[in-house]
Amino acid sequence: MRTLTHVVAGQPCTINFPERHADLIAFETFLARGDKVIAVDTETTGLDVYTPRHRLRLVQFGTSTEAWVLRADLFAPAIMRALRQPRSLLVHNAAYDLLVLNRHLGVTIEEIGPRTFDTRILAHLLDPRTESEGGIGLGLKPLSAVYVDPEAPDTQNGLTAVFRGLGLTKATGWAGIPIDHETYVRYAGLDVIYAHRLFGEIGPMVRDIGLDHLSKFEHHLQTLLAILQRRGMRLDVPYVQRLKGELITEAEQFAAVAARYGVANVNSTAQVAEALLAMGEQLHEHTPSGAPKVDKNVLLPLADLTLQWERIESRTPNPLADAVVRSKRAQKWAESYAQAFLDLKDADDRLHPFIGGLQARTARMSVSRPPLQQLPSGDWTIRRAFIADPGQAIIAADYQAVEMRVLAALSGDETMIKAIADGVDLHSFTAERVFGPDFTKQHRKIAKAVGFGKVYGGGAATITRQTGADLESVKSALAAYDATFPGIKRYSRRLMNRAEYGRKEVVTPSGRHLPLDRDRLYAATNYVVQSTSRDLLAQAIVDLFDAGLGEHLLLPVHDELIAQAPRDEAAEVIREIGRVMESNFYGVRIASDPEVYGPSWGHGYGASA
Repeated sequence: MRTLTHVVAGQPCTINFPERHADLIAFETFLARGDKVIAVDTETTGLDVYTPRHRLRLVQFGTSTEAWVLRADLFAPAIMRALRQPRSLLVHNAAYDLLVLNRHLGVTIEEIGPRTFDTRILAHLLDPRTESEGGIGLGLKPLSAVYVDPEAPDTQNGLTAVFRGLGLTKATGWAGIPIDHETYVRYAGLDVIYAHRLFGEIGPMVRDIGLDHLSKFEHHLQTLLAILQRRGMRLDVPYVQRLKGELITEAEQFAAVAARYGVANVNSTAQVAEALLAMGEQLHEHTPSGAPKVDKNVLLPLADLTLQWERIESRTPNPLADAVVRSKRAQKWAESYAQAFLDLKDADDRLHPFIGGLQARTARMSVSRPPLQQLPSGDWTIRRAFIADPGQAIIAADYQAVEMRVLAALSGDETMIKAIADGVDLHSFTAERVFGPDFTKQHRKIAKAVGFGKVYGGGAATITRQTGADLESVKSALAAYDATFPGIKRYSRRLMNRAEYGRKEVVTPSGRHLPLDRDRLYAATNYVVQSTSRDLLAQAIVDLFDAGLGEHLLLPVHDELIAQAPRDEAAEVIREIGRVMESNFYGVRIASDPEVYGPSWGHGYGASA
């Protein structure tokens, strides 16, 4: 057996690396000491757990002063026995490791998820900000440097240097580094030592500020989301292969259109900007270096398109802007979706997107690898790739304007609450109040943008860009909106005042503390509404599992829960899912739209084949 030593916060620690079965006697003695909580971690060949090439290399167990790093290829039975002992486990970013241990060792999420603590969840509850936002971040090493040992080394940087020395990259190094390399073993062992010590520091802090209830909820939710990720969704592989070819062709065709206007490379900011200026377009936004901006937010309005790729109908589309955005989107979709689906699918043609239960400052859920939450809300092309299992139908339910309903409930605005109770279309109702009974389609778009601006923090300039309306008209619409729904303005002002003269944070109805940036106090309403809407969806997922409906669920995306059920039961199942999702929030009904989509997810968005 090899033993490495390391000093953590002034205290000697040992990292043990068994090399033969006889060395496991000491490991069994370590387990028999009876520690109530043992930290666990894994080292694998990459992030994509369900791809055929993914392998488990090491499993580590540790306390605050001792780590055991076990090779999975040699000691799998001992690892499995250790995991199944009746004690609490401690993991940093447990969502990943639960899936790894389930797939490669057969130790199921259901077995160990309920007794696993995740220091990443605890850290998010204390401060959800990333390092770029002024927080510590949620990585184990930055957190350890603050809470455990200021001298905590970033062993990952050391590993990266080793990878380079071996002729490997960051991507290939995890699979290619010798399994007994000292830096690799030390990195693995320190992770569990740091995690154990971090838990001892931040666990009591979460209790002290009264967030035990949220901790229990988020840990339970994480287990349920891991079960959904393990389940995955079936891919129509021939469709994906065909779609990839069509997208590449589309990208080339629109690139050829752009070339006719002098743009040889649609990704060249300088070429696109120069050509647009030559066509008489005015580019008002600039980069820090002074160059004109021609990103998606600039080009889409010039192409008379919203962020959801719907016609604004405020101008004649600029053909170059239209060609550039369409070429770049087709290329991105070919790479980020079609090719990614083929690369990430498992041996049974199922895709297992990563479901992040606690993402961003507001704790919203996300779906990544691939990023399905970035799809335009009305597009069926990519969604068509996901199909029901044999004999099943895809079903789904999403919330009806959940952010607007949450905003109405929290602000107590009587006008908006009554409009919701009366079942009217909120955006048409707002347009009528703002522009009068003869409001136009364009007026409704402005009213909708103003309403969502209140939720997501968009100001007059953003709404102008989204709708094509002139700035003065948008400012007038914002003023009329405030007059129509005075409770919303009062609520937003109250949140900002509390943050300005008190702690720079808002606290959501669930008790979540969300820090505010000193120069962005106006984001207070956005944070509370977005976070609360997320909590309602998270609670619905828990409630659906409690009701025995969890076996149908496949994926949460934004406010939508995608599921499947036997074709002859689909309508009944989705009605029940919709019923469970609904609730009464501060006197406002949180309603759902249950629907049977059919053979694919895309069939709910207009796909016909």
